[in-house]
Amino acid sequence: MSRFLVTGGAGFIGSAVVRHLIENTTHKVLVVDKLTYAGNLDNLAAVASNERYRFARADICSARDMREIIAGFRPDIIMHLAAESHVDRSIDGPGEFIQTNVVGTFTLLQAALSHWRLLKGEERERFRFHHISTDEVFGSLGAEGLFTEETPYDPNSPYSASKASSDHFVRAWHHTYGLPVVLSNCSNNYGPYHFPEKLIPLVTLNALEGKAVPVYGDGSNVRDWLYVEDHARALQLIAERGRVGESYNVGGRNECTNIDVARKICALVDEFAPDPQSSRERLITFVGDRPGHDLRYAIDASKIERDLGWTPHETFESGLRKTVAWYLENKAWWQRIRSGVYRGERLGVVA
Repeated sequence: MSRFLVTGGAGFIGSAVVRHLIENTTHKVLVVDKLTYAGNLDNLAAVASNERYRFARADICSARDMREIIAGFRPDIIMHLAAESHVDRSIDGPGEFIQTNVVGTFTLLQAALSHWRLLKGEERERFRFHHISTDEVFGSLGAEGLFTEETPYDPNSPYSASKASSDHFVRAWHHTYGLPVVLSNCSNNYGPYHFPEKLIPLVTLNALEGKAVPVYGDGSNVRDWLYVEDHARALQLIAERGRVGESYNVGGRNECTNIDVARKICALVDEFAPDPQSSRERLITFVGDRPGHDLRYAIDASKIERDLGWTPHETFESGLRKTVAWYLENKAWWQRIRSGVYRGERLGVVA
């Protein structure tokens, strides 16, 4: 049994990690989350009553809170997922991304370093700081090629620049101070509990409600899609078995253009909730492109497959079917969000 401290554990990916750890291991888990608009305790309802689960509402930018929480829980592994993560929001308000993703990561690193320096023997050997990042730090790919762990960083949005900065801080704390770290960079996640501002849930809910389904530009931008529960399994493996100082790319090998994603979702909504008028594909509406929109991301996941034995269980088709079905079966979850903090409006428009 290990003690996992998961920052951002009430968010989309973080909550998937927490549910996985509680449901499939004997580990103890402490979730640390500020509960901003994207942090939702409903995401953790399935495990909240488990005796191995604990929750602390705190901001990773608070040095005092991070020191006290880490000292009290004495984690073996810190999995750092807390982040502002939506590109469009970073265009509207980059300052919050710098504060959380850069300053927050620095603050957490300092608290983790102080904790690790006090550990002795097996506890010290076992400790890991696992930083979870994105493939967007690598910039934009052309029509061919894949991001590897050696791909030079070339971030193009305020979001990806803030994540690139936090990646560099984590590596620096390892090389300068010896903090035992592992890093991972993932492709686009999707699945249950995904906040409705992101492409797949937004298209799903708009199609279901008969609203316009917005697609940026001509829809030719390509993303590599990773089912969030496959990612959660990968993150546990990296945290427990990854080599100190190494980074691992996690991808689903599921490249798809945005327009094809929208069409696939519309077809699934038609299947699950038929509209007697016509196909939901009629709702697809091309809108002005995102400023600085990267053309293509694609991950080479060979390293984690080879070194840690991880492979995704879901294809994009099987994962997307599960995802769309989940949203149709869990209206109470997303209706609370749509009635309050996010109503589906366009974000990230530069005046």
